[in-house]
Amino acid sequence: MDDAATLDEHRTQARDTRLDQAIERARLALLARQREDGHWCFEFETDCTISSEYILMMHFIDEIDDVLQEKLARYIRLKQRTDTHGGWPLYHDGALDISCTVKAYYALKAAGDDPAAPHMRRAREAILALGGAAKANVFTRILLAMFGQVPWRATPYVPVEIMLFPRWAPFHLDKVSYWARATMVPLFILCSLKARAKNPRNIGIVELFVTPPELERQYFSSTTRVSRLFLLLDKIGRACDPLVPAALRRKAIRRAEQWFLPRLNGEDGLGAIFPPMVNALEAMDLLGYAKDDPARATCLRSLQKLIVHREDGTAFCQPCVSPVWDTGWAAMALLRASGDAVTQAAVQKAFDWLTPLQELELKGDWAAQAPDLAPGGWAFQYANAYYPDLDDTAVVAGLLHVATRGTTRDGAYRERIERAADWLVGMQSANGGFAAFDRNNTHYHINEIPFADHGAMLDPPTEDVSGRVLAFLGVLGREQDRHAIARCIAYLRQAQLTDGSYWGRWGTNYIYGTWSVLAGLALVGEDMQQPWIRKSVDWLRERQHADGGWGETNDSYFDASLRGRNGGVSTPHSTAWAVLGLLAAGEHASESVQRGIRWLLDDQQAPGEPEAGLWHHPSFNAPGFPRVFFLKYHGYTAYFPLWALARYRQLSAEAPPQAIG
Repeated sequence: MDDAATLDEHRTQARDTRLDQAIERARLALLARQREDGHWCFEFETDCTISSEYILMMHFIDEIDDVLQEKLARYIRLKQRTDTHGGWPLYHDGALDISCTVKAYYALKAAGDDPAAPHMRRAREAILALGGAAKANVFTRILLAMFGQVPWRATPYVPVEIMLFPRWAPFHLDKVSYWARATMVPLFILCSLKARAKNPRNIGIVELFVTPPELERQYFSSTTRVSRLFLLLDKIGRACDPLVPAALRRKAIRRAEQWFLPRLNGEDGLGAIFPPMVNALEAMDLLGYAKDDPARATCLRSLQKLIVHREDGTAFCQPCVSPVWDTGWAAMALLRASGDAVTQAAVQKAFDWLTPLQELELKGDWAAQAPDLAPGGWAFQYANAYYPDLDDTAVVAGLLHVATRGTTRDGAYRERIERAADWLVGMQSANGGFAAFDRNNTHYHINEIPFADHGAMLDPPTEDVSGRVLAFLGVLGREQDRHAIARCIAYLRQAQLTDGSYWGRWGTNYIYGTWSVLAGLALVGEDMQQPWIRKSVDWLRERQHADGGWGETNDSYFDASLRGRNGGVSTPHSTAWAVLGLLAAGEHASESVQRGIRWLLDDQQAPGEPEAGLWHHPSFNAPGFPRVFFLKYHGYTAYFPLWALARYRQLSAEAPPQAIG
């Protein structure tokens, strides 16, 4: 053997050793975070809006836990920007957001912070510089109206009589997204009855207004003909509200109660997300439900279960929890990482935990658009039977299929996998794509109503969910799904942006979307050398940083020129997604993948560091609602890098590429 061949062999051995060691450390670290019953559930963090709202909720109902309040306040103080902006952002290193800052300031003042304190003064100056609290968004102004800080005319007119509208009406509950629907119904009651917070300590924030709230006339703006029409209708409705018969209002309130009470979802909460939960609790308080009423008490416990207490004496409120999502991806990564008995046993425990969570009986709200479709989906949370989602269903059903096909366990899961596939195909929208929770939820005029200044009233098909469903249908390989697959591919071809990238609705952002689509296309057997697909591959390669990693700022939701960019800062989740996208396209031997793998190896947390054996980065990695609400899935820096390394090792085993240093 000549010297060059010997050197290549040594390099290959060194690469394999380092890669194997990294995978083993990550495998053990991920296994150590598995719960006793077999599932994973990582922290799920957002900006300070929800923690602030939790404090204000305690003041609304006059049930103030002072110890918890101080823990939440400490967390909020720590998240304030210390630069000249002085307020609170929607995500790590983001720009000041006036609505979040107003709520954080109000919550801290309610918690006892002195308005003259430096951090409060900085926040107040930042708010006033942006036009004052009157410029906050609709949901913030509704909260302020309930606390008597702005007049009710500062809020949209949302009468509870909407509950009586026929389905053919321009606005109907069936025409909005699940999260909007669940949030709005109890909010209709609060707004129609002009709820007033108990506010026992009589905390106000008049100092945050440039113009006295009762004199302010610019609470709403309109930019389109449709939005101006809705503002006119809003004024007419507000003027006619005193004429609404009391009996009709009582009937509408009963209809709203009859809608949300069956959906309270035990201690997992209405919609299993914070906004509907808190609105339901406050609505029950307003309607006179006693504190020990079972429905009210259970609703409060569902909110309390969202609190995360940290060792540093802080606490924050999660928007919801993500156990099904975390468990599906963690098990998928471990399947790729090792076939040893310990790992296989852990994965089997995950299967045993996930399997009974599939909804096979209840037809949730999705059935309004698919009445003849049998249920078969999984939800994101521990329980959310009315609202299973397509993304989780595709991940979990795909995991079960990949892990058990050709084994003795196949029969135990086959019926469930088939039910999931049938449900997913039945939820395909008319344009060929797949949404998160509903089918054909595309009534875009609703995003023009004054209530919808956040632009998140709908759940239309998206590229990332469509890619995930496509991936599952591809690995399942059923003949009857060929037409649905073809329609989805056509949708994705149409949705591709001119530079080859894909928008990411549920993960940040174009890197996430492009990976999701490439993975789906590969698994349905598309020729990955087609020019339109290579355009996406080339886009990913062009966005790679000099250090070998990838990163993307949430600012890309505001400025499309920032697609796939983060000022040269690489992050483990973005790097893993990019590598997985390239691997799906057959690029395991490319220099770009080699550099990405090397970056992941270099970035793995060493013993003694936070998340030792895994990866860590403070950036938020997903939108809840693009441009409005952002999230940090703590699990994304645990299982996605491991999956990328393990998948790379698997694909390169037969033809090792150039050694990794």
